[in-house]
Amino acid sequence: MLTFMPDPSPPLPPFEIIEGADDARLLLVCDHASKLIPADLGELGLVQAERECHVAWDIGAAEVTRRLAARLGCPAVLAGISRLVIDCNRQPGDPTSIPACSCTVEIPGNKRLSEADAATRAERWFWPYHTEIGNRIAHLWRHGLAPAVVAIHSFTPRIKGFAPRPWHVGVLWNRDPRMSDPLLRALRARDGLVVGDNQPYSGKEINYTLDTHAGAAGLPNVSFEIRQDLVGDMKGCGRWADLLAEVLIPVLADPELHQARVY
Repeated sequence: MLTFMPDPSPPLPPFEIIEGADDARLLLVCDHASKLIPADLGELGLVQAERECHVAWDIGAAEVTRRLAARLGCPAVLAGISRLVIDCNRQPGDPTSIPACSCTVEIPGNKRLSEADAATRAERWFWPYHTEIGNRIAHLWRHGLAPAVVAIHSFTPRIKGFAPRPWHVGVLWNRDPRMSDPLLRALRARDGLVVGDNQPYSGKEINYTLDTHAGAAGLPNVSFEIRQDLVGDMKGCGRWADLLAEVLIPVLADPELHQARVY
């Protein structure tokens, strides 16, 4: 078992906030925005290449979120810790919440983790992030219409041992199609764009953040999954922020969207 030394550096913040208009009709969230692993966890026993690859975070997702928030004038909440420390889009206690292995990469610092240590990670990073999301939704709702909630993710073009993923972007949703239907139509109208409907992942299976904060409250919601080779640099992130802003603006402008409906 790994032995970790106390970390003398300042603690990592559990989330990053991007401010927006008080009456914005949208909150952006980014569950896998960060690759940071606290030194007091011994960097989970991973080498640098492992700490920076797609298993540790959603490459490009944070920058797309920041740029999209700026374009739309809306607030955003971005998780401040690597998903290998604790995955902010999984229920604590789920076997994938603190994985011992991810995409064939072994995570030594997550093996034989005690329940107390797992609970400490949740208290440090998971619950503050989700509390902030709830507070931001409440703030928007008090100052305007029922807000939509949009999550930004990215996915690797290929997982070892599996076929290449052809989609440029996926639109993920669960029970509420109010945003997914028009967004799928708008994206599929773009020449040369391969768009997945609940692909490469399904919002009907992995959707903790949106189900908890939006679905349960009847708020419109959707998640975007962008292929990581398309957002691996600032230019690509800017291009995708522009594209998502273009397809979101007319959808968000519909007053019928901003009503709480439980499906």
